Amino acid sequence: MQIVRAQHNGDAKFGKISDGIIHFYLGDPILGASLGSETAALSEVKLLAPVTPSKIVCIGMNYSAHAAEIAQDVPDEPLVFFKPVSAIIGPEDTIVLPRQSGQVELEIELAIVIGKQAKDISTADAASHIFGYTIGNDVTARDLQFSDLQWARSKGFDTFCPLGPWIETELDPEALALESRVNGQSRQKSTSNDMITNVFDIVSYVSQNVTLFPGDVILTGSPAGISRIEAGDQVECEISGIGVLHNPVA
Repeated sequence: MQIVRAQHNGDAKFGKISDGIIHFYLGDPILGASLGSETAALSEVKLLAPVTPSKIVCIGMNYSAHAAEIAQDVPDEPLVFFKPVSAIIGPEDTIVLPRQSGQVELEIELAIVIGKQAKDISTADAASHIFGYTIGNDVTARDLQFSDLQWARSKGFDTFCPLGPWIETELDPEALALESRVNGQSRQKSTSNDMITNVFDIVSYVSQNVTLFPGDVILTGSPAGISRIEAGDQVECEISGIGVLHNPVA
């Protein structure tokens, strides 16, 4: 099932897609809202980021080849950092390059959307706490990542966390194909099986350190092939079973 968040009649609303039609919920389905009677054609609405999390948790260097290409050692356990929710944008929204950086790069990532509060849960219980999956782009000011002692600034600029186009609730996170493209040219290409720490172990590990709330997002790491983006570029992030997240760059 595909869950969207869309601008409709002046309001941001959650909906379920069926045959190109959005059936809107009376509230947030992650919190148990039921469907209402209002509908709209998918082609007639503006899609927004499909979730409004309290936090964005990120896992760094979760693909060995990516760690190697930025000359970093693979961590002994998951490397956790955060992006601010102010970085979130939706499909077709513009990634804005900050004047403080001369080297901004894309990073396609499978994004987990939490469906139930999680604290100190086991790997075996992780699946029951996941609402679904969407696509994330962990846009990064690479020069600032290396010059700053922490990653908060390099990862946290406004527009540096595109999410979308929707949440897929019926998805096996294993063996998903991930590909990012810039102006139609492939940049990253891998599968979720190449993750060092898998989705369920990630949810368990994060929950042992911070409480996860419904709607929270976990970005699961990016494969090798990160690529610089420039003003005027068209960026696409595609994950099999979910779809394509497209954002222009300015």
